Amino acid sequence: MTGQQAPRTRARRKADTLAKLEGPVADCWVATADGATPYLVPLTLAWLRERIVLATDGNSRTARAITATGTARLGLGGTRDVVMIDVRLESVTAVNAAPDWLAEGYAGRADWDPRTAGDGYVFLVLAPDRIQAWREADEIPGRTLMRAGVWEC
Repeated sequence: MTGQQAPRTRARRKADTLAKLEGPVADCWVATADGATPYLVPLTLAWLRERIVLATDGNSRTARAITATGTARLGLGGTRDVVMIDVRLESVTAVNAAPDWLAEGYAGRADWDPRTAGDGYVFLVLAPDRIQAWREADEIPGRTLMRAGVWEC
């Protein structure tokens, strides 16, 4: 247990997870695999319309792997307050062709605007499929908050 805190309820974990996703400058680790080779990279995300939006170079290993497999795994927070999110690719949009809700929404949540990064950057719109959240071993039971894209709490 962290300090003397009791395990959080699932409803509290969902609220804490949404606070992390909706906060300004939410950073995450993005895990992908291209064949048998795993890859991990830090990126800033934006939570828009109940989707996770990442911005990266369209030719990056991460963008290529997500486009090829349609999936990724994201980790937010430290090891003693983690949120793990399995996502599936919903769309890829060049940042210079993105609708306002996507481009302005991302720039408003992130600490940078990828439209200023030059050609080649894309927005990856990812639908969460499974979300898990826990702090310590006492929160492992009930850690799955979303399954098959539906909140369970």
